[in-house]
Amino acid sequence: MKSLLAATALLLALAAPARADIVPLGGQSWDTSGATLLTLGGSPGGGQTTNVPCIICGANQPNQTNVAAGFGYTDFGNTGNQTDIAYFSSGVLRDTVLGQDTISGTNYTGQQISNLLNFLGSPTPNFSIGIDVNDTNKPQTLESFFFLDLTAHSVIAAYSPGPGGTDLLAPDNGTGHPDYTLNGLSLAGLNLSHEYAFFARISGANDGPDSFFIVPVAVPFPVLGAGLPGVLAGALALWGFARRRRRLAAA
Repeated sequence: MKSLLAATALLLALAAPARADIVPLGGQSWDTSGATLLTLGGSPGGGQTTNVPCIICGANQPNQTNVAAGFGYTDFGNTGNQTDIAYFSSGVLRDTVLGQDTISGTNYTGQQISNLLNFLGSPTPNFSIGIDVNDTNKPQTLESFFFLDLTAHSVIAAYSPGPGGTDLLAPDNGTGHPDYTLNGLSLAGLNLSHEYAFFARISGANDGPDSFFIVPVAVPFPVLGAGLPGVLAGALALWGFARRRRRLAAA
């Protein structure tokens, strides 16, 4: 009888639809239901030398030693031979051995990220992720980007537009020019003793390596083309984000 019940339960579990708010990352399941949704915006301006340090980037990016800030990053070394890229950040200073879809054994603490923003002269705990796209004049697809609390095993913020992702065509192609930003990230209310990591997934990579950088911001970026409604929406989103983070800080 017990065997029959167990078999029935297994069949029901297999027949049940997958939860839409669960994503597999690094061989683990992550709940995105409480995540802040990030927005895609335009270039933060400047070159990568003013938007360091990178968190996930390729081998030939300029000024990517991160030594001054003492901040680790994943160097996935793509020279055009990887068409689908899925990498976590790493707390190791220039981690060249971390495999695809693999969580590093060394990650950032919230305090390290906070110290980095202070090092970069940020007046707020808010930041964005600059994206440098390198392509062959054919769009590559940003499938997803996640900011993860590894200690609480939760998704803090996510850009995950669903099937098909978002096509990114470099407006200023070539290494050294951030082309887009992911906006809406903040340390407000986070437990700084927790460990954190970033994750990025790109499909259809067709040229040299794309790169992801931390960019401190004084105020939230509006969505491209959103005008004043976008600014107001960004402010409201940040207010809600800060309230939610204060509740999580005690976790």
